[in-house]
Order: sequence, then C-alpha cells, then structure tokens
Amino acid sequence: MAFITVETLINAPVNAVWEKWTSPEHVQQWNFAAPDWHCPKATIDLQVGGEYHYEMAAKDGSVSFDFWGTYLEINPEESLHIFIGDGRNMQVTFETTEAGTKVTEHFEPENENPEDLQQEGWQMILNNFKSYAENPTS
Repeated sequence: MAFITVETLINAPVNAVWEKWTSPEHVQQWNFAAPDWHCPKATIDLQVGGEYHYEMAAKDGSVSFDFWGTYLEINPEESLHIFIGDGRNMQVTFETTEAGTKVTEHFEPENENPEDLQQEGWQMILNNFKSYAENPTS
C-alpha cells in the first residue's frame, strides 16, 4: 500500500516543535483543518504502548469523532511511529535543518475519501501546526 506524505518547514528549534506536537494543551490549539472545526479535548500518553486521543469536532456541534492511535516507537525530537485506531500506520519525523525543523508525516490512506482529499486535509492541519509552532506567544 502506498503512503501519503505531507510536510512543512517550521522556523523554530526541534525541541519547541516537539513540545507543541506532543503536549495536549498545545494540540488543542492547532489540530483541525478548517476554521469551523476545533479540538476541544486531547490526551497523550507519550510512551510505547500509550495512546493519544484527539476529539475532532465541528464548532456548531453537528459532528465529532475521536482520532486516536497507539505509539509503537518514540525517538524524542526525531520520530514517532503510530498505529492509528482505524488500523493504519503513520510515521512522523522531525528533522533539524539550517532553516528550522522539517516535520514530515507519512500515513496509509483510509478507504472512505479520495487520497488527494486526505492529503489536502492533513496538509491543512500541518499548516495550522506550522502557524501555531512559529508563534512565539504560543
């Protein structure tokens, strides 16, 4: 099965990027693809075998779901290997470059939506993360 890849370059050091990626209070501030959605609740048990749960919800209350996964491998400030709750694999890498921290997500597509739509949605969330991680007050 082919993986979908999204990535961004963040003008911030890897330790700050990692903190904002792995702390529930930060995840709630960036983990949504559109302004009419939000992440009202997030929990993270950052250890091998631990789970994360992100409540993804429309702000009007019309729909919500639990996006969750289990950590299979954790290399602090370098990578995460995750088994998403719906049975897909995902890898997130954090790479220090001269221009900042490159964050790359590789994930197996799901079967409900076209791959280009999935890539677009995940890229929008990653773009939100970039904006949040580059904000010195966040």
